[in-house]
Amino acid sequence: MRGLMQDRPLALPHVFHRAEQLFGHKPIVTATVTGEVATTVAEWAVRVRRLATALDTLGVPADGRVATFCWNTAPHLELYMAAPCTGRVLHTLNIRLFPEQLVYIANHAEDDVVFVDRSLLPVFLPLRSQMRTVRHVVVIDDGADHPLPDDAIDYDELLASSDPFEGRFEVDDENQAAAMCYSSGTTGNPKGVVYSHRSTLLHSLITLTVDGLGLSERDVVMPVVPMFHANAWGLPYAALLAGSSTVFPGPNMTPKGVLSLLERHRVTVTAGVPTIWLGALPLLGGYDLSGLTRILCGGSAVPRSLSEAYRTTLGVPILHAWGMTETSPVATVASPRTQDDALDDDARADARVRQGQPTPLVELRVVEPSSGEVLPWDDKSSGEIQAAGPWVAAAYYRDESGAGPSGSSQFTEDGWLRTGDVATVDRYGSVRIVDRTKDLVKSGGEWISSVELENALMAHPKVVEAAVIGVPHERWVERPLACVVVEPGESLTPEEVRAHLEPLVPRWWLPDAVEFIDEVPKTSVGKFSKRTLRDKFAGYELPEVDPAGRA
Repeated sequence: MRGLMQDRPLALPHVFHRAEQLFGHKPIVTATVTGEVATTVAEWAVRVRRLATALDTLGVPADGRVATFCWNTAPHLELYMAAPCTGRVLHTLNIRLFPEQLVYIANHAEDDVVFVDRSLLPVFLPLRSQMRTVRHVVVIDDGADHPLPDDAIDYDELLASSDPFEGRFEVDDENQAAAMCYSSGTTGNPKGVVYSHRSTLLHSLITLTVDGLGLSERDVVMPVVPMFHANAWGLPYAALLAGSSTVFPGPNMTPKGVLSLLERHRVTVTAGVPTIWLGALPLLGGYDLSGLTRILCGGSAVPRSLSEAYRTTLGVPILHAWGMTETSPVATVASPRTQDDALDDDARADARVRQGQPTPLVELRVVEPSSGEVLPWDDKSSGEIQAAGPWVAAAYYRDESGAGPSGSSQFTEDGWLRTGDVATVDRYGSVRIVDRTKDLVKSGGEWISSVELENALMAHPKVVEAAVIGVPHERWVERPLACVVVEPGESLTPEEVRAHLEPLVPRWWLPDAVEFIDEVPKTSVGKFSKRTLRDKFAGYELPEVDPAGRA
């Protein structure tokens, strides 16, 4: 017996038409090079309809890749809708990747047209001639004064010359590609993750749940996480679906720029990687951020000291979430749980920096990497987290590695995603990321968590940032090297660092050496770049230190 419900595709046109019909009065604000630009969802929707016609005029094929090289802005949001709602595929290019990676990605995706913010032309134009399939470059004027190339198309002129698309957008196949984003892997070329209409709509819907991100029509949302990285964690689509007001920070991603926008527009929900909130921390006292109810953080583990500093200063702790490009990306959210109510303050602070429970429809398991054994959820057994669900990737686009049934070793024989994250899970399903598999330090047959060491280091009041890498050791295979950034005007010695760590971690975890550096290098999405540090300290000679007390 079959159900007798209507069979409607789960596709992004629903999000557009819902926003256009119900929330036309809601504001969309963008910070540009020359100041703020305010519009409404109704005005934005007309521009989306014009852009839909313009893509036809440009001759972009039915499933052509529409690439963006843009900051977080309202025009970028127009592309977020116009491309997939007309059957094309949105492809967000990461503006912070190395030039050779950008060229590889554009060619591998076979981008047909690229929309570029004018302020980013100096980065983009030197690469343009190497992008073999790109036929058009459309420049979005964000107030910068960089000269336009002769063959560039002005975005606003393009829209002005295009009649609005009439009627309803239709996408009949919910499994049709809606967008794609390349995962910035640490080895080999970036891998293409292709999101479907179905996966994107389901992901957006779950972020509206109370134990998801809890977005509602009353919220003012400001995604600081870039729209070129995993669809800004799904916030642009989710905000349209909920009817939330939206603020886009544009190119000014400085702590002052971000905090000023949060204050001025009474933002209630914002999201960014830990380095964003770490940089803003010293300035919090100078802004009225009483509107904030949720500060979402992901991308890497949140140091407990950072989370508690926000809770103490603003009364709002950082809300931790976990995922990756391949999981669209939200897979877990550390929403408060009833069992946490009985904890003392110290244990509750520990609970807040866990990665949280899997969202509805996402399944997780912990696996011993070498044997494939599925481990118990006892908060002690650590292994690789593997994920499955309707917005979890099943394969990479045009993957040529030839490994595994899907073409990649990152997917198991039974179809689960190997995340590369090492974690424990408690009996309630709360995930605690221990490390990346490639960042664990293997010392004398035992694993040392670089993440836990970093969190302990950053709890020191004089430490701004800290990263830990494994350095080859003749006897112990590897030993930890701590790379520490000290607060300006302060001083610190290796002996003081070790003394700070001694009561916090097992004695044999203590770094054999401490190097003081000016800044921890970052990846294109703001994570600590351990690979850069490993290259910098290649051949490092550790002092003769016996890690006394090791098991």
